[in-house]
Amino acid sequence: MLKNFVIIGVGGYIAERHLRAIKDTHNNLLAALDKHDSVGILDTYFPETAFFTEFERFDRHIEKIKRQGTQIHYVVVCSPNYLHDAHIRFGLRIKADVICEKPLVLNPWNVDALMELANETQQKVYTVLQLRLHPTIVNLRQQILQAPTNKMFTVNLQYITPRGNWYHNSWKGQAEKSGGIATNIGIHFFDILIWIFGAVQHNKVHVHTPTKASGQITLQRATVNWALSIDKQDLPLENYAATKSVRVLEVDGEQIDFSQGFENLHTQFYEQLLLNTATEMTEVKPLIALLANIRNQVNE
Repeated sequence: MLKNFVIIGVGGYIAERHLRAIKDTHNNLLAALDKHDSVGILDTYFPETAFFTEFERFDRHIEKIKRQGTQIHYVVVCSPNYLHDAHIRFGLRIKADVICEKPLVLNPWNVDALMELANETQQKVYTVLQLRLHPTIVNLRQQILQAPTNKMFTVNLQYITPRGNWYHNSWKGQAEKSGGIATNIGIHFFDILIWIFGAVQHNKVHVHTPTKASGQITLQRATVNWALSIDKQDLPLENYAATKSVRVLEVDGEQIDFSQGFENLHTQFYEQLLLNTATEMTEVKPLIALLANIRNQVNE
């Protein structure tokens, strides 16, 4: 059955992956919203989509087509992090399920409030954590699950992905809007670590600045030393000239290479979504709580 989608934040970098996934799964995009009008990418996927730069007109259009008998099955949220909560609420109130990019929200109590609204409206909220679908990560999880239950692993995570001056002058560089570097840059890694090694037992932040952060997390089955940076100066010499990102995940000294294979993960997520097996909101509260704790330790 053809499903009808609308998308909020279609002008952002990640939105194209959603457009491709909607197209690849043979569904329809009825309307799109972004305050910026550089959205020519719509011509590649859904040139007939109604486009709006003002939320009020977008809202009115959605109400109009619903009154005409068209069902909106999914609202896709690709807006800046601090707007996710409001845009998820919009989706639930129009009686649609919601697909939200990371992070779902910035605080765990926001998850609780959204769960209440989802229950009231009898709709679902899904969050895109696509690394859970990466074959290398799936295989790693299977290996850990098959290991003796009393074995503790040692994990080292390093992610250096340089950003230019624009980053600090955008909402991404404002911790109150993005959640800070751990949320905006590290969220997928923290998610798979919890998914693979279990619940957080202890969390200690060593360094936290607008450009870098590091710390140690004790999970049920692993001790994780982690470091994130968007500062080019932290790149090793062999990566510096090309400004090439560094992504290192080591488990008991063995490096896990997942540098490839990201191209179709959003489409795989949508395939799971349509089979009702995608990651739902209730699963990510521990992740949101960890990220909030990292951020709040800085402010103590």
